[in-house]
Amino acid sequence: MTRESLVFAISGTMFGLLVGWIIGTQQGAGPAPAAAVAAANGPPAAQMPATPPPPPLDVQRAADLERQANAAPANAAIRVDLGNLYFDAERFDMAISWYEAALKIDPKNVNASTDLGVSYYSSNQIDRALAQFDHSLSIDAAHTKTLLNQGIVRAFGKQDLEGATKSWEYLVSIAPNSPEAARAKEALAAVKGAHPVTPGVPAAPAGRGGTVQ
Repeated sequence: MTRESLVFAISGTMFGLLVGWIIGTQQGAGPAPAAAVAAANGPPAAQMPATPPPPPLDVQRAADLERQANAAPANAAIRVDLGNLYFDAERFDMAISWYEAALKIDPKNVNASTDLGVSYYSSNQIDRALAQFDHSLSIDAAHTKTLLNQGIVRAFGKQDLEGATKSWEYLVSIAPNSPEAARAKEALAAVKGAHPVTPGVPAAPAGRGGTVQ
């Protein structure tokens, strides 16, 4: 799992699930079961590529970094390294602790802030994730990875397609050639495919990601 962006863990088949979820909510049935979505939008679930397991935690590396952190209480970078190490092993509880510790020292570290937001989301703390993304965007309103993840969490965590669309459209408008914009365009295409725009009705304007709730 890549720290930089949640989308690289859920893209591909998950954008197929996004389409199925949109259809399900249009019908008033809530999020569609994964099996039903797979049947409607792609190969059977058994044939879908399995998500690779996370790499095992490097226990020795973690111990070495913790000793360094204890010896350097004002060093944010070591704490970010520890957060990254635990994140990659999908030990999100520990990743959260170390990212939070790093941000107490260096509150304007936008990458650590966004990784913390992803860790909150991965720990089913949806509102905290979105609040953390807001913090990231208060540091850098054009941070592409934050905007991409904000849209994903709005869509999947809050079932807020309007908010997700605003995040993704704003991302595409400010960084159209970025890898994150390419992913956002996939998601927007899925949304528009399930919700065709009515002729003569303007689409909702894109907002600045961190200010839209």
